[in-house]
Amino acid sequence: MTAPSRIVFEYAAHDDLVGALRRVRAEGYSHVEVYTPFPSDEIDEELPGPPTPVGAVMLLGGVIGGCGAYFMEWYAAHDYPYNSGGRPLNSWPAFIPVTFELTVLCSAIFGLLGLLWLCRLPRLDHPLFSLPQFIRASQDRFFLAIRTDDPRFTPLGLERLLEDSHPLSKQEVTS
Repeated sequence: MTAPSRIVFEYAAHDDLVGALRRVRAEGYSHVEVYTPFPSDEIDEELPGPPTPVGAVMLLGGVIGGCGAYFMEWYAAHDYPYNSGGRPLNSWPAFIPVTFELTVLCSAIFGLLGLLWLCRLPRLDHPLFSLPQFIRASQDRFFLAIRTDDPRFTPLGLERLLEDSHPLSKQEVTS
């Protein structure tokens, strides 16, 4: 299955992009992407994303790391029994520092790998990179992309909806 194509509108001003985005969202479009040179609270309000599962991934990593560390120390204590100060072999207070450290380490590693996986990184190529003016998305241009697999998408309806938002250019990008 191929990825859907996108209709991309280029804007010179942030306010023009926000106005066009509000129109598109009010009309019911849901497959909308925005590319800007700086973060914007107005855009974040218009494009709420689903809750991220990174917290759950980090919790899973912490539980695996903590249980693994505790088991490793317990196994080493029983495999090589050494009576130190009359303490029992399963002396859990002595296991706490290593268990805590590996819990934090595994949680951080799982969080980083989960974030990269959810963001689909590293991605060395994207369909919008084929637009010559897209290089300015990190400098001074604003891009609004609507995917053609959106249930509300009709080329003529989208054209009429955004004609008075004064885009600098409009192009279709195939994936």
